[in-house]
Amino acid sequence: MSTLENEVTFRKQAEVNQSLEAQFDSSSTDFILITDHRTSKSKSLEQLEASKESENAESCCSRYARNIFRKKTLLRRLPFLTWLPHYNSQDCIGDLIAGFTVGLTVIPQGLAYSGVVGLPPEYGLYGSFMGCFVYVLLGTCKDSTIGSTAVASLMTFQFARGSWQRSVLLTFLTGIIELVMAIFKLGCLVEFVSGPVSAGFTSAVALIVSTSQMRSMLGVKSDGGSFLATWISMFRDIEHVRVADTCLGFGCVFLLLAMRSFGKFTIGPKDEARRNGFQRVVNHVIKFLSTSRNASVVIVFTAITMYLDANGTNPFRLTGNIPKGMPTPSLPPFSIEAQPGNATAGIPPVEGQNFVEMVQSLGYGLVIVPLMALLETMSVCKAFAKGRQIDITQEMIACGVGNIATSLFSGYRCNGGLARSAVNNASGCRTNMSNLYIGIIVVLALNFLTEYFAFIPKAVLAAIIISAVIFQVQYQVVTPMWRSKRSDLVPGILAFVTCLVLPLEIGIMVAIGVNLLFILYYAARPKVTLEQLETQQGIRFVKITPDRCLIFPSVEFVRNMVLKLGSKSTLPVVIDCTYIFAADYTAAKVISSIVDDFRRRQQKIIFFNLKPSVVSVFEGLNTRLVLCYNTHALNQELRPDDADLSRSVDSLDHAESGNGASECVSMASTISLARS
Repeated sequence: MSTLENEVTFRKQAEVNQSLEAQFDSSSTDFILITDHRTSKSKSLEQLEASKESENAESCCSRYARNIFRKKTLLRRLPFLTWLPHYNSQDCIGDLIAGFTVGLTVIPQGLAYSGVVGLPPEYGLYGSFMGCFVYVLLGTCKDSTIGSTAVASLMTFQFARGSWQRSVLLTFLTGIIELVMAIFKLGCLVEFVSGPVSAGFTSAVALIVSTSQMRSMLGVKSDGGSFLATWISMFRDIEHVRVADTCLGFGCVFLLLAMRSFGKFTIGPKDEARRNGFQRVVNHVIKFLSTSRNASVVIVFTAITMYLDANGTNPFRLTGNIPKGMPTPSLPPFSIEAQPGNATAGIPPVEGQNFVEMVQSLGYGLVIVPLMALLETMSVCKAFAKGRQIDITQEMIACGVGNIATSLFSGYRCNGGLARSAVNNASGCRTNMSNLYIGIIVVLALNFLTEYFAFIPKAVLAAIIISAVIFQVQYQVVTPMWRSKRSDLVPGILAFVTCLVLPLEIGIMVAIGVNLLFILYYAARPKVTLEQLETQQGIRFVKITPDRCLIFPSVEFVRNMVLKLGSKSTLPVVIDCTYIFAADYTAAKVISSIVDDFRRRQQKIIFFNLKPSVVSVFEGLNTRLVLCYNTHALNQELRPDDADLSRSVDSLDHAESGNGASECVSMASTISLARS
């Protein structure tokens, strides 16, 4: 119910709710620009101007500089200052257990995800500790863990194409871009990626990553820039399939899935308080084996492979030698030196590139990668928010600084991962300190366990990735989406199909573009209520109520409706602006044209309850509007004996004097004032 209907009782003569698209042609683009009229002055506008002057008196930079050094800002930007003073021994034990458990998951995942990027296994570990250290200080979600993920790994491969130099530079530059986005508070950009598009994209990534690991399980060669091209190339080389690797890989997938389901099994009464000591110990062991299933499988099959290799009977392809120790801290490579290839060893030549050429080769990945990473990180924070507010800006700062630090140690892109964070939550983490222990475990592994990593079968690492990403296929959202709004399936399915058929970066851009077209179409076709009403004095008029802001996609649509109605009737037209909270330059031009058309026909057009902020937009074109902010002013303007159509109405002045003062005072809450 609009404000106008709340203020006074009208006898409703007719109400038409219909699709304007079916009745009015929106192709007209003729405008008449009015430059010789002035907007009427009212107290609301005077207050608006006064508020603008007070806001401009203090510069934006001075306000920003003053806010930086506030204690509230310091606590927001350094979140560890909030929880660290209260850190106790119980928190330490919970974080240590969670960090150790997740660390056993991160190590095999890091080794496996490096294969998705097309890099040697050690680069997956190089990117799995500095992000954790930074997140301890700057992160806001205690359950989130920073490291390699399927989405980040696949996106890095799509743009870096297996070059460690470009991968590290991409990590460095996207980290800087995330910091810039945080400074300008551009976290809202992630809101333009809708839920259906995100679900379709994530599902496609899961299938693409699984496909990329099938070559390690089958032992065949594959290439191609898309899902279909990869499968076609693998089928062409199917005669070279390795039976031992295939059996080991699929066997490990079933084993990992079984261990994952085994974690839901418990013994004893359902009430934990009624269980005895033996039952509690067994349940904790079952839970630990389930959460650390990746490390358990790697340890078992690495030991078997070491035994077979010592006897010279190893049938599996192994990970190979991994350099021992930490990488030397250094700036990311800003150029690539040309290197000749080795046809005998199957090493292709490397073309030299300078910094500009490297950036050009990364292309719009510098925008898509941080956007998708932010989307993935925010999904983790939302999953474990438990009603708490999420600081998108701070998460961008944490991820940006974390990736810059990671690039200094030759690591590739890292961000929060949902599956790994779920393990952290299930393991009982208490604070962000669990990330510190995760990073320490990865560092210890790099220094003391790399000689054993060489005996890990590639099929086992591939099985770890497939068993993890298979649950990212979000088929469960289809049924609720179908029941809720079926049109949302279009961008979701389009994102899924295009990401599979086309290169990933093109697929996601097409899906986002189509989704934005849906939004623009909705904005361009507002719902407008047409009503013929009559005042208590018997004066009839037509009320038009748009349900949203007047901006360039929709203003022509509304214009055609108003002009068509005005040409068929001589009744005054009242545009109820209760729901118009914003307008743009195009809307101002069109409103100026409408007002001029009505004035030439000697027909009244009145704007009721138009927000002062919107009036200031129209005032820029010197458009003279008839404004009303209460029913007394509207009744006065609608009088048939008032023939001066050029007279503007100062509704607040009428409210202060005249016979209708009591009526206006009683409805003061509906008078539009500028309180900004």
